Amino acid sequence: MRRTLFTEDHEAFRELARDFIEKEVVPAYPQWEKAGRMPREAFAKLGATGMMGMAIPEQYGGGGQPDYRYNVVLQEEAARALVTLSTVRTQLEVILPYFLHYANEEQRQRWFPGLAAGTLLTAVAMTEPGTGSDLAGVRTTARLDGDHYVLNGAKTFITGGMQADLVIVVARTSTDPDNRRRGLTLLVVEDGMAGFERGRELEKMGCKVQDTAELSFTDVRVPVTNRLGEEGEAFSYLGHNLAQERLTVAVGSVAQARSAILAAIDYTKTRKAFGTPVASFQNTKFELAACSTEVEAAQAMLDQAVAEHVTGELSGADAARVKLFCTEMQARVVDRCLQLFGGYGYMMEYPIARLYTDARVARIYAGTSEVMKVIIAKSLGL
Repeated sequence: MRRTLFTEDHEAFRELARDFIEKEVVPAYPQWEKAGRMPREAFAKLGATGMMGMAIPEQYGGGGQPDYRYNVVLQEEAARALVTLSTVRTQLEVILPYFLHYANEEQRQRWFPGLAAGTLLTAVAMTEPGTGSDLAGVRTTARLDGDHYVLNGAKTFITGGMQADLVIVVARTSTDPDNRRRGLTLLVVEDGMAGFERGRELEKMGCKVQDTAELSFTDVRVPVTNRLGEEGEAFSYLGHNLAQERLTVAVGSVAQARSAILAAIDYTKTRKAFGTPVASFQNTKFELAACSTEVEAAQAMLDQAVAEHVTGELSGADAARVKLFCTEMQARVVDRCLQLFGGYGYMMEYPIARLYTDARVARIYAGTSEVMKVIIAKSLGL
C-alpha cells in the first residue's frame, strides 16, 4: 500500500542508510554474529555519517533533527538487508531520549559530542533479578554522601551492558511506603568507576549481534553531577519514553516480517518440490498472500502511530495497541514463512531462521504482550 509518512529528506536519509548497511554491515555481519556484538569501530563509522547524532543539537556535533521518522528509516533499511544494527537501536531510540530530555548543559557538553560521534556507547539498567516489569520494585539503592551517591545493587538483561561507556542506572534514593513509585532516581555510571562490575554476558536464543549483560554495583561513588534530572523523579521519566520504546519494537517487528515474506518469495521461486517451483503451489500463494495482508494492515496502523508520535499525540494505550498487534503479527508471519522453507528453514545458514529466533523477544521486552493488554484494558475502563 502507498505510504505517506516520509518526506524527501527522509528518503535521502534512506539512501545514505542503505548504502552504509550494504557496504559496512552486510559483509561483516557473519563475524559480528560469531563475536556476539557489533565492534566499537562500526559505531564510530556510523557516527561519522551523522546517523548516530541525528537527534542531537547541532552545537554538540549532531544533526539537529529530532524527528523519529529517521529512526524508522534506519530500522527499515537494516531489516531490508536481513541484518540488525546491534545496540544502535537501543542507544538511539530508548536511551538517547533520556539524555536529550533530562541532561543539563554541563552534561550535554560533556557527553553529547561523543554520543553523536558514536564513540560513547550507552546502556540503561532498569531490570533486576526477580523484578521483571515491576520497576516500582527496584531494590538497587543510592545513598547521598556529600557530593556523591553511594550505589549498591545488581541489574540483569542489560542490552549493550558489556560495551557501554555510560550506563543510566535506575536506583532507589528514598522510600515512601504509601507510594512505591516515588524515590527512584537516574544516575549515570561511567566505565571505570570503582565498584562497577560487568558480570556474565548472557547467551540468548536470538539477537546474537547484541550483547546482554549482568551488571553489579558495590559502593560505587557516583558524582551528583552524573544525576539525570531531579532526585526521586525517575519513575515519571521512564514513563515519558515508554511510548517511543514500544513503538520502536513495533517498527522492527513490521520491517522484519516484511523481510521474511521477501525471503520466502525468493526461496520458493527457486526451490523445487516434485519437479515444480514451490512458489507455484496454491498453498504457497495463499500463505504468502495472507502474510502480506497482515503486514500491510500492521504497517498502516504503525505509520499512523508514528505520525502521531512525531506530533506528540500518541497515547500510551495506543502505543501498547500497536506493539501488541505488530509483535503478535510478526510471530505469525515469520513462522508461516519459515514453514515454506521446509527443513532448510531450521538451518541457521538461512536468514529466515535468524528472523524467527530474533522475533520471539519482541513480545517480551519493552513490556510483555500481557502487560500491553493490561494497559489497553485500563484505557477501556476495565
